[in-house]
Amino acid sequence: MVKIYVDEREKASGIPEILKELGAAVIFKQLDVGDYIPAEGIIIERKRVDDLVNSIYEGRFFDQVKRLSASGSKAILLIEGDILKLRQTTENFKAIEAALVTAVLSFGLSVFYVDGSKHAAELIKYIAEKYQQQRSSKGTYVNLPTYKKERKPKTTDLRAWQVYILSSFPKIGPKLALRLLQKFGSLKSVLNAQITELARVEGMNEDKAKLIKSIVEWGEQRKPQEGLSKFLFKGSQAENLNDKNR
Repeated sequence: MVKIYVDEREKASGIPEILKELGAAVIFKQLDVGDYIPAEGIIIERKRVDDLVNSIYEGRFFDQVKRLSASGSKAILLIEGDILKLRQTTENFKAIEAALVTAVLSFGLSVFYVDGSKHAAELIKYIAEKYQQQRSSKGTYVNLPTYKKERKPKTTDLRAWQVYILSSFPKIGPKLALRLLQKFGSLKSVLNAQITELARVEGMNEDKAKLIKSIVEWGEQRKPQEGLSKFLFKGSQAENLNDKNR
């Protein structure tokens, strides 16, 4: 079963319910950007045709596009409805086309068209299935995608060092590291945050949050005799052993 993160504002669209009917596990979150996260590193912004037109005329469209592009994820604009009908119903159809061309060529968004809610849900689920996990020839699963880690900073910029340290954690890329630091303010606050708090950050999930906490807290619950210490005698133990051997 694939997991799909859905913005809480999408509940009214009916698509989350269709996703559940298709066998996907839907997890509602308040996403900072986009409407759906079907796989790690992929964000989908869904717009009905009428909402697309209004967002362009009202100036909201490019603000959303910029945020999607700056997220560090592969951004997809999913347009629901027949956009060709806009030629008959919209006075300035060229402005719509120009906005979409800019979104694709200047900001790197991919644009897909669907004819309704069911089609939208099917496409979202397909992307989730294809990119969440890929079965190798040996039958094991490989998580996608991989991350390009930050190089060691050559300056004394403390924020750069914080990003470098945090992005060294498994499955945490530089851009996600920066989002975590922007959310919590400092490296210490990130590492001290609860799993539920970490999981609310865009690009995070509970598995990543648990992994970070496991790494940070490893060793706290270890027994004193783990490792080399179990081969050593201390204090009265050593004295008692010496007495027995005399």
